[in-house]
Amino acid sequence: MTSLKELIAQREALEKQIAELRQTEIADSIAKVRALIAEYGLTQSDIFGGSSKEKKAKTAGSKVAAKYRDPISGKEWSGRGLAPKWLQGKDKSAYLIA
Repeated sequence: MTSLKELIAQREALEKQIAELRQTEIADSIAKVRALIAEYGLTQSDIFGGSSKEKKAKTAGSKVAAKYRDPISGKEWSGRGLAPKWLQGKDKSAYLIA
């Protein structure tokens, strides 16, 4: 029967082997990926898609049709964001655009 100390020593030896093998496989994988990138002339956006900045730029500034209109001033509000002062404390349904 093996002792606790022997089992702990075996575990530590296995953990060391696992770490070394993992590093070797990671290095091999990175080399393969770099070779493929160089062979096909790939860019970061080819692999990971467009950046989040590009997506935000497309959605930023998109206009939404107005849902409410002030009959006195003619100002309109889409219903997004803070309600304008001319509509605060009032029934919104009375200002709906037909």
